[in-house]
Amino acid sequence: MKYIITITLLFFSLNIFAQKPCDYSANVNDSIGTYRSTKEYIVNEKVFGGNSSYIFYSLALTDGLPTLTVQLIQKSKDFIKANCFDKNSKLFLQLNNGKIITLIHIDQENCGTLIHDEKGFDNRINSGIFMFMKDSFQELKSSPVSMMRIKYLTDTEDYVFKKEFKSELTNEIYNPENYFIDNLKCIE
Repeated sequence: MKYIITITLLFFSLNIFAQKPCDYSANVNDSIGTYRSTKEYIVNEKVFGGNSSYIFYSLALTDGLPTLTVQLIQKSKDFIKANCFDKNSKLFLQLNNGKIITLIHIDQENCGTLIHDEKGFDNRINSGIFMFMKDSFQELKSSPVSMMRIKYLTDTEDYVFKKEFKSELTNEIYNPENYFIDNLKCIE
């Protein structure tokens, strides 16, 4: 009887600690090269009054080069200032263990796109691609992220990461603190 209980407990514990499978939006391997990208994941969401902003992450591996794509979406009836990415832009991740990881923007200037919708809202969409520094993977895989700082061309903004939140946009639960712990394995 003890043997059956032990096997049952072992089976359930394996299911609890099993890693989530990688969810890709693209996984291409052809004569030109390889490209693998994870689906977009909300890491920050602010909804207040008529204004809302969202930050999405996705990881990509292009011919062996790992990158992080950061997409910022803002929606407002008021003026939305343009935060531009340039060759000097950086993304800083403060980990719960106190260490700071720096990611460097690719050499491509981008101020985003402003779209006016039929309800009178202005929507600004801006994307930046950041490269990982050497030896930053181990730290990101072992410690949750508590804060993110983005250095734009003319401004710097800080974002606090929550352990867990329910998105008003998708009505799903997200765990931004553990994004890298859960997803870096998908591009290694």
